[in-house]
Amino acid sequence: MQLRNILSLADFELAARKHLPRPILGYVAGGAEDNIALQSAAAAYRQWSFVPRVLVDVSQRSQQVELLGETYASPFGIAPMGISALIAYEGDLALARAAEAANIPMIVSSTALTRLEEVRAAAPRSTWFQAYLPGDAAKIDAMVQRVRSAGYRTLVLTVDVATLPSRENNVRVGFTMPLRPSVRLAWDGITRPRWTIGTLLRTLLRHGMPHFENSSAARGVPIFSRAAVREFGSRDTLSWTHVDQMRRLWPGSLVLKGILSTEDARIAADRGVDGVIVSNHGGRQLDSSTAPLHALPSIVRVKGSMKVMIDSGIRRGTDVLKAMALGADFVFLGRPFIYAAAIGGQAGVAHAIRLLSHEIQQDMALLGVNSLRELGPAALSRSAVPGTTPSISRAQFPAAT
Repeated sequence: MQLRNILSLADFELAARKHLPRPILGYVAGGAEDNIALQSAAAAYRQWSFVPRVLVDVSQRSQQVELLGETYASPFGIAPMGISALIAYEGDLALARAAEAANIPMIVSSTALTRLEEVRAAAPRSTWFQAYLPGDAAKIDAMVQRVRSAGYRTLVLTVDVATLPSRENNVRVGFTMPLRPSVRLAWDGITRPRWTIGTLLRTLLRHGMPHFENSSAARGVPIFSRAAVREFGSRDTLSWTHVDQMRRLWPGSLVLKGILSTEDARIAADRGVDGVIVSNHGGRQLDSSTAPLHALPSIVRVKGSMKVMIDSGIRRGTDVLKAMALGADFVFLGRPFIYAAAIGGQAGVAHAIRLLSHEIQQDMALLGVNSLRELGPAALSRSAVPGTTPSISRAQFPAAT
């Protein structure tokens, strides 16, 4: 009944704001410092409008896409999100199983509270793994071996986390890492019994105290441990040398997440990386970093044989198609899917996937294209949106493929 009232991905966030305790919601929804990067990522999509073609037979249109040796039903996947199992009961498994059923990829987070082996077993075709790694050769070797032993074929290294940012909004709503019991959290638990009983108490009773299960080759610390900050805060020595090490060790597809610089994309291509995800970490790392959509065209120009993916700020089928018209091979979304899991578990995530897929199918018809490969710069024009200044010139666009 509740899911029938959810008509768009934005509706999930509205419902989640009533369901989740404020500290947990603040962790999911917030960005860094003044939220400039968070807001600009989404605003960039509103700076472009479509130029549709008409009188085209679009009855045979398909949104299937090939990516890193796999064929997926839609051009979008689920981005990695930490502590999902505290936001939704067995959140990582709900996301993975829904992705498997829909034949789209889901990236398991290094900060997940569910063991990467368990998630892989639940969704062997769809899951990728995302790692946060220190600049330590031995730890990198051990982690890569663990992921390889679990059967993953795609490994994603997040590269924009040299240090922890200032997430002041998280502190203001009462979210800290490690988590600390507080009067605010207790009151929110009382006033939001569905989350307290259905997620928190159910998790504690059935699984015990949540731990960061995938932060290293061994089990990580509990979410209430003071060691959590140390475990995730020492990545300032990570360098291209460690990417080379991973490339030697990892036989599958290697993807770097958090690329915004054209020069970094060129270096990644030269080092044999299979793909990059153009991302500003959903606005959660360096505030005022450029919107990924603005960085996308110049990165596409230097990609060579790499696949170029993008995340941050995508909420509609039109956003997906704008990114692909600018040269993206694939897109990822995070927050909408974890909101969906919080509201409806696996069924909620499946509903979110259907909504976005249906929008894309409609939009392709209205654009006059049968294949995503037909999209290119000719399908776009600059929007006259007050207060916006698109930083991408049409001359920067890659040719349509």
